[in-house]
Amino acid sequence: MMLRKLLSSVDSQFLNGLKLQIGGSSYLASRSVSSLPEAVGLDSDRSDEENGEMDWDNLGFALTPTDYMYVMKCSRDGYFTDGMLNRYGNIELSPSAGVLNYGQGLFEGLKAYRRAMGAGFLLFRPEENAKRMQVGAERMCMPAPSVDQFAHAVEQTVLANRRWVPPSGKGSLYIRPLLIGTGAILGLAPAPEYTFLVYAAPVGTYFKEGMAPINLLIEHETHRATPGGTGGVKTIANYAPVLQAQMRAKSKGFSDVLYLDSINKRYLEEASSCNLFIVKGGVISTPYTNGTILPGITRKSIIELARNNGYQVSERLVSIDDLREADEVFCTGTAVVVSPVSSITYQGHRYRYRTGEETVSKKLYEALTSIQMGLAELSICNQLGRLEVFSSNKLASNSIQLGRVSEQLSYVHY
Repeated sequence: MMLRKLLSSVDSQFLNGLKLQIGGSSYLASRSVSSLPEAVGLDSDRSDEENGEMDWDNLGFALTPTDYMYVMKCSRDGYFTDGMLNRYGNIELSPSAGVLNYGQGLFEGLKAYRRAMGAGFLLFRPEENAKRMQVGAERMCMPAPSVDQFAHAVEQTVLANRRWVPPSGKGSLYIRPLLIGTGAILGLAPAPEYTFLVYAAPVGTYFKEGMAPINLLIEHETHRATPGGTGGVKTIANYAPVLQAQMRAKSKGFSDVLYLDSINKRYLEEASSCNLFIVKGGVISTPYTNGTILPGITRKSIIELARNNGYQVSERLVSIDDLREADEVFCTGTAVVVSPVSSITYQGHRYRYRTGEETVSKKLYEALTSIQMGLAELSICNQLGRLEVFSSNKLASNSIQLGRVSEQLSYVHY
């Protein structure tokens, strides 16, 4: 079955049937003018192409406020109320909220793409983000939405903000689910109430270099994570501590920082917001996730895609010596997708790597983005070999899969 057939049926009435879910307790009983706006009806008469003020050709990775966000509340017992769509805006928090005082919060990141063929949009593996949030919530003593609740919230957010999804090939709608402790707490303890919130913004490339290769600096003294900590989950507390090292590196002209393990200071872990891969003699290696490295969904996808198409992939300790001898280096992540690395500087020595059209990272980038944008049938076979297209939910090697297909929004699996 051709991918075009799987993605062609679009029911224009689907969006009109999108209803606000207001069951359960209201989000906030009383709010100031700057607090969360009340739930409102969707402007379903507005075309999903109607966003003439946007310069789609010059999108960076910055916040552009969109129309709606999705909100769902939860008590400590783990019961989530029905969620609702609200106009995008500020939220009201107690000064003693758990997220403000003790950093009890998680976030995820995923993207929606406008279909290249036909109307509608594509989400890439959102169930993986939902599962990762559940793992993080357990570590941070928080209740988490189910996979279905997470997926429903993301779907609603995308469709409500459909006019902000860039044209195919111009970018994507970046979706940011948040799970935060909003209940008031003074002593060190889990918050009594939680909020699951999803907002979105149109984005282009993450690094200022755009699609050009990036240059990294290895940080020897500052460490992103330590054994026994929270480096393996996507808690908000992991990110502010790297800002100083990142700003210092950018002031010297580097794109980002690459961190070493905190014990031996010789094994590579990850960059500030993305995973690392090296290529040597046709073998792809990446640091294995041992609790200090975030198990990236793009990382997982690249590993599966490469192995399914004949590459040898090794998840192992990757040392400074391995980096010195590598032919090619690249980073992966939801925001960066697959970003080639031109050079890495360590203790004053700059090591350079192969980039360009014939590299492994370029082939994997084109293969992955072809899947994400629904162009797999046009490019995958030319880039990395045989990939059949199915409509079932069963995960199989050498296949692209579409699961939970609605009239306007499809999930892509492979």
